[in-house]
Amino acid sequence: MPKSVPDKSHSQPPETFLQDRRQILKLPAEQALAHILEAPDPQALVQSFPEEDFYFLIHDTGINDSSPLLALASEDQCEYILDLEIWDRDRIDMTALSQWITILMDADPNRFLAWFADQKIDCLDFYLYRNIEVVIRAPDQDPAEIGKDFFTLDDAFYIRIIEDPLEPNAPPDAKKRRHGFIKTLLERLANYDHIYYQYILLETAAVLPAESEEEAYRLRNIRLAEKGFLPFEEAVGIYQPMSLEKMKAHVVTEKTSRQKAEPLVPVPLYSQGLLVEGTLFTSALKTIEDDSDLHALQIEFASLANQIIAADRKIIKVKSELQEVVKKACGYLSIGLKRLLPTDTDFSQPAAALLLKHPLHQIFRLGYGQVLELKWRAEKWRRVSWFEAQGLPLSFWGEEWLGAIGGLFIKKPLFFDNYRTGSLYREFFTETDIGEIENILEDIIAFDNLLSHLNLSLAPKPKRIITYKSILLTLFARRQLGLDEAIESIRLNQFKRFFENLWIEGQEPRKINPALKATFLEWLSERSGIALLNLSEKYAQPLEKLFMEIENEYLAVATKDLAPRHIYLFLVEK
Repeated sequence: MPKSVPDKSHSQPPETFLQDRRQILKLPAEQALAHILEAPDPQALVQSFPEEDFYFLIHDTGINDSSPLLALASEDQCEYILDLEIWDRDRIDMTALSQWITILMDADPNRFLAWFADQKIDCLDFYLYRNIEVVIRAPDQDPAEIGKDFFTLDDAFYIRIIEDPLEPNAPPDAKKRRHGFIKTLLERLANYDHIYYQYILLETAAVLPAESEEEAYRLRNIRLAEKGFLPFEEAVGIYQPMSLEKMKAHVVTEKTSRQKAEPLVPVPLYSQGLLVEGTLFTSALKTIEDDSDLHALQIEFASLANQIIAADRKIIKVKSELQEVVKKACGYLSIGLKRLLPTDTDFSQPAAALLLKHPLHQIFRLGYGQVLELKWRAEKWRRVSWFEAQGLPLSFWGEEWLGAIGGLFIKKPLFFDNYRTGSLYREFFTETDIGEIENILEDIIAFDNLLSHLNLSLAPKPKRIITYKSILLTLFARRQLGLDEAIESIRLNQFKRFFENLWIEGQEPRKINPALKATFLEWLSERSGIALLNLSEKYAQPLEKLFMEIENEYLAVATKDLAPRHIYLFLVEK
């Protein structure tokens, strides 16, 4: 069996290039590539990159422009790329495998051919099994009997390139390129070691694809698990909540000492460079002075980020995608640290001590558990709520509240940002985020309880979309107009009389008459049977927001310009 061409060893340890790597990762892709190629020992510099950083480096540079980097890469770096790129869950993606074999062969044909023939023989066998048919000619057999589609390099093994089952309708140019590459690959393999070439062709005919793929998947999972990329079934454990009591009882005093045993393991810098400033987690990191402690935490954080990627089943190839993962990790770590601190004061030093005392994945689970507790509370309430019993949709709670609780009801809860920072939903980032959604949930539960005391009948349901706001305000308006207190639309000419009485007479800009607000509370107390004092204490703030919304929506609207299609806080018809 042939021996693979070894990587050119470099005399300097990987961390010698730490400052170089930090500088390179800050540069634009073209400048980073030039900086590497102009280095005194470019291969040593390239191979000093942790596999994770090298993966992002070639994607930032562009796959088609990364041949010089791949030619200098270590075998471990290349294997890491294949582990991430050629798999679709637990199946090999033949299109991706073909693409990457082509890319690596273009980068350095002799070196990568030797590597595949020696260390990736199972991968090469599987690739050839999926792409060629092999026939061995008998000594007395006429080659014409084998078939015109077959070709041979030694008059013994005849090969036919089979059609790609994934792209049966590929254009002729694509088919021609594929045939050309496979034929070139076989020719190079034969020239490299002809006996080994024949051995591989024999092995190809005997491949058991299911067993071969399963074993390759097992070995791939072992390699990735060392970097935190656990199999999905294990990786999702990062979202298993941990209670504060269990956290405090489960202290790992030797956490850092185990990691200090390998001080020369290079730390992935991509995730470190994307840490979110201003969080409790990053502030705590800055106070750690011991280099070995910091080194251990950096490795642990990179592993945590990889576990999150595996649990979310994401394919991360560019900085912006990795940044979202890092932000998520920083957020839940900060929430977890805040939960562990004895007071609400932001103490970075005590937080740093907690980082050294507890594994990061446990702190993350503690932080994520705070959101899950809020989710479970919302789900428990919904099962016994009045609005659910009435068969009403979540939109009953209005756009803002719908967004807030809707984010809790999805499998992995998200914070309703409403495009304040550029997205509709995002991860919970601080305890303030949790508090904001918790306050909304408490208001929703309170209003649901209030509505359950009003003895309402929704049969038949109104034709228009109804919300808790339109129900309360319409009932009150009908009361003021001397109409039946039923959930029915008010005629426009009647509503105009109510609208005129909403405002303080003669004041500009318009303000709702405080006496009307007091009347509203008295009516609500009378209708619900809840004492006025209790009603004021519990509902004063959300009801005040409701009247402010009326002011903001209608203060500039003249009575004559009112149109039912533009009125959503009341049920009004022509």
